[in-house]
Amino acid sequence: MTMPPTTLIVVDDDPEIRELLADYLGRHGYRALMAEDAVALDALLERERPDLLIVDLMLPGDDGFAICRRLRRDSEVPIIMLTASPDETDRILGLELGADDYLGKPFNPRELLARVKAVLRRCQPRPEALTPDRARLVAFGDWRLDRVTRELIDAEGERHALSGADFLLLQAFLDHAEQVLSRDRLFELSRGRPAPPLDRSIDVHVCRLRQRLGDDQEAGLIRTVRGAGYVLASRVDVIA
Repeated sequence: MTMPPTTLIVVDDDPEIRELLADYLGRHGYRALMAEDAVALDALLERERPDLLIVDLMLPGDDGFAICRRLRRDSEVPIIMLTASPDETDRILGLELGADDYLGKPFNPRELLARVKAVLRRCQPRPEALTPDRARLVAFGDWRLDRVTRELIDAEGERHALSGADFLLLQAFLDHAEQVLSRDRLFELSRGRPAPPLDRSIDVHVCRLRQRLGDDQEAGLIRTVRGAGYVLASRVDVIA
């Protein structure tokens, strides 16, 4: 049985960039669709279920921030945000709103391709989730994590979907429970590549994960260790 091609949507108001990226990604085996703005993207999403979105920050009408915020209300589709802004605040805000990765313009299309592959690899369920050393259900604090569906389960049994970035960061903590992990180590474990120099985006992701857990940074599950990094201050129990 032939698997359908991975579908990407490139959202950029510059037709040359949009077509260049779609053509490049298409030549590497992806089904690349294009949208010039949020309205065109919404029209595509009515009939398509993409595996990943590549969204430019600066768009007419709803910008990349607005698109990311809206999608995260009911979708966990991976998002790579493109930005020409040198302001780190824009990248941090994008991550806070749920983007899985970001890339500054100008960039080499080969780097975008590598980011696409890395995000898809991280966000797709993996077969080892069913093996004994990576049990499907684990418990920590008042929570359980379903590693196959990538959902948090609260004390009342209600399920909460996690974005790919949040799931992978939480998994890094669970796999190294009660161990202090530096920012660089957490970045490498959750992103699959070394952290760029002076990059503090992992702090944003930790903050977002804490919010998902209703966590208090001083006495909660994920604690800050000054000058060292972060630690999941809870034992992890295998359920099934």
